[in-house]
Amino acid sequence: MRRCELHNLHVVTYENGMKLQQKLVELRQAEEIPDQFLLLEHPPVITLGRGGSMGNLLASPEILRTQRVRFFETTRGGDITYHGPGQVVGYPIVHLGEGKRDVRKYVTNLEEVLIRTVAEYGITAERVEGKRGIWVGNDKIAAIGVRIARWVTSHGFALNVNTNLDHFRLITPCGLQGTGVTSISREIGRPVSEAEVREIVTAKFAEVFERHMVDRPETIKLIKVLVHDGDRVLLLHRKPERGNFWQPITGSIEAGESPSETARREIFEETGNHGDPQSMNLTQSFLIESQYLSAMYDAPIIASEVGFAASLDSRLPIRMDPDEHDEYGWFTLAEAYERIRWSDDREAFERFAELKMEN
Repeated sequence: MRRCELHNLHVVTYENGMKLQQKLVELRQAEEIPDQFLLLEHPPVITLGRGGSMGNLLASPEILRTQRVRFFETTRGGDITYHGPGQVVGYPIVHLGEGKRDVRKYVTNLEEVLIRTVAEYGITAERVEGKRGIWVGNDKIAAIGVRIARWVTSHGFALNVNTNLDHFRLITPCGLQGTGVTSISREIGRPVSEAEVREIVTAKFAEVFERHMVDRPETIKLIKVLVHDGDRVLLLHRKPERGNFWQPITGSIEAGESPSETARREIFEETGNHGDPQSMNLTQSFLIESQYLSAMYDAPIIASEVGFAASLDSRLPIRMDPDEHDEYGWFTLAEAYERIRWSDDREAFERFAELKMEN
């Protein structure tokens, strides 16, 4: 059986998901890595495939902003779909070898993985002629959209587990009039463990595609701390030779440390002040492409990062680590959002803004 590396990722912004897939596809095409299987969750996002119509996007840009749902045109096949919390999203990066270069068969096998997965919950799902994905009656429970380049696959499927199905009202799902959407939790009348569903999906994927699945843990574990004074947030500027960008406080979790211990240590090391980090209930995953880190880790470098927020009096002096940073500033959320480069930092700032509103 061919080896396939399993990446059980956390929240991945759509931009970071595309970047990670592109890197892994390039490496797989060059036969530098074995097959890969990514399982992850996206923040709320609507994506339009190559064959899709903008007419199937029912929400205005203002409504999307209000509901914090992003929109992207993407390179996969298919029409329009929604990704968000409560879904299990799967991206297989597999090489369709000689004698198996059958795109239709590949998609049919993905459908079989999903049919067998929901069957574990007593749900009977079926294929529908002319409609990709799997269906429970007239309701779609999982969407499929794939891309194949030089016979290496990317993109994949989204299985609704505990998904907010109201977000599908923002679109005509898959461009199909008169159909609905459902989820595992709706069908069985209770919430479902997404970790459990991931385990089942992995087992069914191994069965159908005849792969030997090998867990591939993250390369590096990090923390991110949004230090704030109630109204503004602190950003540090990395020196040109270390990236030349603005960022919140970040750091690597050292052996024997808990994420909160690392966050507390990094606050002191990066500001010279003590802070009390509070969890934002956000763990993110993303690819790091860094000449500085590539000397220490085998590529590709896939990181996980636990998010915290910490209150600090902005009148206190800030003593940065001079080896990493050359400037700091206190900014409103809008100002900070304009300065940060990475989509995962933007997602963290938006989560922080939501928490402020709730409190």
